[in-house]
Amino acid sequence: MPPARSLTRRQALATGLTAFGAIMTQDVLAADKDLPWIDAHSHIWPPDVDKFPLAPGQTKADLKPPSFTDDELMAIARPEGVGRVVLIQHSVYHLFDNSYLIDAVRRHPKMFRVQGMVDDLLSHAGDTMKKLLPQGVTGFRITPFVRKKEDQAKWLESPGMIEMWKTGAETRQAMCLLINASDLAATDAMCERHPDTPVVIDHFARIGVDGEFRDEDIKALCRLARHKHTSVKISAYYALGQKKPPHDELIPMIKRLLDCFGSQRLMWASDSPYQIQGVNNYKASISLVRDRMDFLSKQDREWLLAKTAEKVFFYA
Repeated sequence: MPPARSLTRRQALATGLTAFGAIMTQDVLAADKDLPWIDAHSHIWPPDVDKFPLAPGQTKADLKPPSFTDDELMAIARPEGVGRVVLIQHSVYHLFDNSYLIDAVRRHPKMFRVQGMVDDLLSHAGDTMKKLLPQGVTGFRITPFVRKKEDQAKWLESPGMIEMWKTGAETRQAMCLLINASDLAATDAMCERHPDTPVVIDHFARIGVDGEFRDEDIKALCRLARHKHTSVKISAYYALGQKKPPHDELIPMIKRLLDCFGSQRLMWASDSPYQIQGVNNYKASISLVRDRMDFLSKQDREWLLAKTAEKVFFYA
């Protein structure tokens, strides 16, 4: 039975922790000293499309790469010191079916949390969120890109979307936005209306995807820093700027975000498997923060590489 709609934040957390049972102790949640880092954003998918069916219109031939399981992900993450990952629901391949990611959490409850997806155009989106919390879903990908083009301008205005933001304020499940810089003003307005809802901006709001780092776009992203529960993923380097290692052209934007948000509201993420294709690789992604930004203090680096993601996604 799903929790009541009037569930408080404390009750929701207790429900999630109880469902995880004795496994979910603070000792288990603590970082492995040899694998201290958290990748705050990676996709995975299995080659088994019978057990985990693809979204309508997708076939096994569409999977690129044909397989990227949790085991395959961790095989490249562990050598770089990454012991935990936030798994991101893939809107193209599985849309709103979070089954494979939830299965990964069930098999590895210490290692993974999920940024799932819920269809806000259906009723009871908030109840669905609450049902997913004890299964390790501590955030939700929301994006205009799953809507028809004519509906994208008002994608944040559906009753279900508003219900999701209200529910996130109760449960601490973050609204994680895959957006362009042009969507930042509408996002800012939603943050104003829902000041207690955790919000995460994925991939710098895709600033730099066309190779340009426009000052007005970075200012619009920095404007969100006044909302105390809003964080940013510094991620997807393969898609931004020069789109190849060593990704140093991203450092000035990261510095500006550090000045605005502070290290405790920024989190590194790879966006694998896309970061490990062509000339790009996993090591180059984490190295930008771990090794190349010598102006970071030890404490800043720990927040960027682990503590922020732990606070936002590994709270239950």
